[in-house]
Amino acid sequence: MSSTDVLGLIAGEGRLPFLVADGAKQAGLKVICAGLADNANAKLADEVDVFYEVAIARPGSWIRKLRKHGVTKTIMVGRIAKGRIFTPWRILRYLPDWRAIRIWYWRLRSKDKQNDTLLNALADELASGGIILENSTMYCKEYLATSGTMTKRQLDQSVKGDIEFGWQIVKKLGELDIGQAIAVKEKEVIAVEAIEGTAQMIERAGQLCKSGGWTLIKTSKPNQDMRFDVPCVGPDTIRGLAENGAKCLVVEAEKTIIIDKPETVKLADRLGITILGR
Repeated sequence: MSSTDVLGLIAGEGRLPFLVADGAKQAGLKVICAGLADNANAKLADEVDVFYEVAIARPGSWIRKLRKHGVTKTIMVGRIAKGRIFTPWRILRYLPDWRAIRIWYWRLRSKDKQNDTLLNALADELASGGIILENSTMYCKEYLATSGTMTKRQLDQSVKGDIEFGWQIVKKLGELDIGQAIAVKEKEVIAVEAIEGTAQMIERAGQLCKSGGWTLIKTSKPNQDMRFDVPCVGPDTIRGLAENGAKCLVVEAEKTIIIDKPETVKLADRLGITILGR
């Protein structure tokens, strides 16, 4: 089989790997998946042609398994549960292979260890083994957020000031590699996303703002590398916002994936949440 007929998929948590696999198969590609252990959904094995469970700290095995099937072009998507990495005895649980050690002590030897730097180093290491990471939205472009209001429920004029206020703040957080989302009300920052992820940040915002009516702003990082870490929202996001008193979700158009987009927009209308692409 030609390398142009096959796509590699390095998969973490969530629905996004399923959407990418479906889009690639609709494009006529054979999908070879390396599912990251403790992260990838086991049901993904039913949606791809070949599925391997691989250790998160052993990228050498990802390369070997993908190359076995002639893979070069690969997409890496899905969340990594970072909180699981900060556990006792993690060096034994995530025992690294020589490629992981090379990334950490050679490619990153004179650099910071922030997410973007680490991911770029990982991409370079994969490329040295013949695995080239591609734009992660390539096979799910129909799920990208569009500009303007996507729900029937229109934007409340009272939140426009919050959006203008919060947009530059969340962009700065992305530049500093802290998080991609904030909660804002009346030009006050209620909560900031960090390692816990958006869902838990939404819960915290609801606890801190009992009166509700706040806005979630989620953007890509400045100069977003579309190969990885593209922001995502979906039905769970909308339910979390409704349960915690939010009334508006603002995302960056063309750089945010809306999981199961038609269903998510309908759910937002039903639950009284406005979705705006900016």
